[in-house]
Amino acid sequence: MFRRVTAAIILLIVAGILLALAWPQLFGLQRSFGFAHVVSLRGVAAAVGIALLVLLAVFGAIIRPARRLFASFAVLLVAFILLNAAVLSTRGFGDSGAEAAADSDVTVLSWNTLGDATGADAIAALALDSGADIITLPETTNELAFDIAAIMKENGKPMWLETTAYDQISKARSTSVLWSAELGTYSIDETVGSTSTLPSVVMRPDDGSGPTIIAVHAVSPIPGEFRNWRNDLGWLGDICAGNNTIMAGDFNATLDHMTGLGTGAGTALGGCVDAALV
Repeated sequence: MFRRVTAAIILLIVAGILLALAWPQLFGLQRSFGFAHVVSLRGVAAAVGIALLVLLAVFGAIIRPARRLFASFAVLLVAFILLNAAVLSTRGFGDSGAEAAADSDVTVLSWNTLGDATGADAIAALALDSGADIITLPETTNELAFDIAAIMKENGKPMWLETTAYDQISKARSTSVLWSAELGTYSIDETVGSTSTLPSVVMRPDDGSGPTIIAVHAVSPIPGEFRNWRNDLGWLGDICAGNNTIMAGDFNATLDHMTGLGTGAGTALGGCVDAALV
């Protein structure tokens, strides 16, 4: 009897842990250390679950008295794997395809260049090929952004550009944004603040008629930056307001992490919806 009660308690604990890892927002843990990292990698988590299933099958064949307990663990792992697979199938597995743009659409390109590592030619080529009207470039210096704009102008797509840099030592602490000259002139809104460790850029149209452009770079949730990461997401949720705002860049976050930061039904951050789910 005692053994059965102990086994039941262990199963309940394991079930709770697996549920929290697969859907941490159910417990308000989506931006908590550890849970935030596991839910970032649902595919990897599912693969680990499959590997553990194989181990349970091996242990069950060797340790016969524990087969029933191992079978119960296996059922929990199957549920964990299926939940992650269901979320991935709903959100997609990384398909890079996109619908053809209509004449009235604004095409946005975002690329973290890892401190100018990609070079101007590759970015300009992709921007021209996709017909990008707005380009947000985390970890991109003003020099590289200028080179990109020059290439695009030579190919009949003149662009304005702005760069915000926290220092001139690390290229990763720069964020650049380019936008089509057809959208008009913009200025940086320095009154609203920015993300903590790495800069984000808020651009407002000078004539008030175009969309607000927010080039995002939230810091990654690594040790020493975890609190800043959470603050960055909170700031992004606060800054995305109004009916005509475009926010793009490197969020270092998934929709799971953004749970609770939207201000309305279907929103992810503030008043912004996730374009991939629309």
